[in-house]
Amino acid sequence: MDSPEDDPAASKYLSNISIPSTLITKDFADKLKKALADKELVTMKLDWRESLPHPDERVEYEFWTNSNDECGSKCDAQVDFVRDFKGFAQLLERGGYTQFTPHYITWYCPQVFIESKQCKAQCINNGRYCAPDPEQDFSKGYDGKQVVTENLRQLCVFKVTNESNPRQPWKWWDYVTDFQIRCPMKQNKYGPECAEEVIKSLSIDVEAVRKCMGNPDADQDNPILKHEQDAQVGSGTRGDVTILPTLIVNQRQYRGKLDKTAVLKAICSGYQETTDPAVCLSDSVETNECLDNNGGCWKSGSLTACKDTFRGRVCQCPLVSGVQFEGDGYTHCEANGLGHCKLGNGGCWEETGADDVRYSACQENYHSGCHCPEGFQGNGSAGAGGCVDIDECKEKTKCQCPECKCTNTWGSYNCECSGGLLYMQEHDTCINQRSAQSKLGLTVSLIVLAGLSILALGSYVVYKYRLRTYMDSEIRAIMAQYMPLDNQNESIQSHLQDDDV
Repeated sequence: MDSPEDDPAASKYLSNISIPSTLITKDFADKLKKALADKELVTMKLDWRESLPHPDERVEYEFWTNSNDECGSKCDAQVDFVRDFKGFAQLLERGGYTQFTPHYITWYCPQVFIESKQCKAQCINNGRYCAPDPEQDFSKGYDGKQVVTENLRQLCVFKVTNESNPRQPWKWWDYVTDFQIRCPMKQNKYGPECAEEVIKSLSIDVEAVRKCMGNPDADQDNPILKHEQDAQVGSGTRGDVTILPTLIVNQRQYRGKLDKTAVLKAICSGYQETTDPAVCLSDSVETNECLDNNGGCWKSGSLTACKDTFRGRVCQCPLVSGVQFEGDGYTHCEANGLGHCKLGNGGCWEETGADDVRYSACQENYHSGCHCPEGFQGNGSAGAGGCVDIDECKEKTKCQCPECKCTNTWGSYNCECSGGLLYMQEHDTCINQRSAQSKLGLTVSLIVLAGLSILALGSYVVYKYRLRTYMDSEIRAIMAQYMPLDNQNESIQSHLQDDDV
């Protein structure tokens, strides 16, 4: 879709192309010619969706235009496009989905012709910035310098609104549209008076716009228009801007029809997949592939992994109510994390019995997966298999003592003992109730006796400790009367030293 700079032999024919077109390789063209020569049915589809780079969630695009409305069909096409595309442009800009920049082409007057009538009529700032005469007649109508001045005013409207607080760069579309309607050249309203009335009606700072424009009669560079001339020069993969109108999307020159739907498709093709704004997914722009067999993606009830995008569809497990489903998106998606049982029971089996007891294979102590509850077996999924009751009696896993009589129930079992015996589930056995009571009494008695023994032993230890401490202190007091202790020796030595002195 770019100019063939690497093929000078082909580039000379580029100026002869005047209809929307695309470039293909010669090998591909030869195959098409052969197919047509063999009278085969050939279907061609031109699709912009993969021709533009789409690295992120925002598209940057530029529109090179002109405020002149007397240049024939080209000017009419620009006026119609701005009016029709304004709604889309403002919606995308307000939502932060695009970064739009308007541009205007100007050229300079050669130094040797600065004093000529033509340059004085078509240029401002002493021949630095020029535009052609709207009527191509210097003796009537408007001059080129008035067009350059209005171009500068429209650039300043964008600059002021883009730098205001809050930013409102989308007001450029309102101003340009209203100016075209209220201040046309045909009605002799094209000029600063009508323009400033439009600016005021849109609550834009008129003085800020005037200050931005500077003095068109000054013999010096205008920073706004100087930047526009620099921007006309191509860089990277983008060539020079030489004709109007020109649309640049993600640094790629758009060569299609200047139509609101066609341009919107070009812009929508610049988004990274799954980041497309809602306007790109409207019926007038693209087909929702998720409507046909769910796009071949996983689906369970109202939950689906099919996500529609401008360039097609992707199978991506959804995020629902803070719970992320995980899987390949095509055949399998499974809720993962706390709370996953609240979403369609995690895709697991569940059933309520005749006694209103509910069993579920989705358990919150597991972050994912289906696990049949105790008393059931199976894969736990909501589909085939699910969970089925385990017949503990038939499989002889419970209630197997000689005196036991087993009865299976849904999700559990009942075990009864014959002869008035008592069933002990933890031991899976039957015992005599009196014996059980006797054993229970004996057990309680032993526990009480053990407690009393521990208490008596503790009291004896405390008594012996206190008695030993008392006797030690008494013995020390008696011995102190017959022999000096360590502290007494120190005292005596102290007194002897004092006497010597």
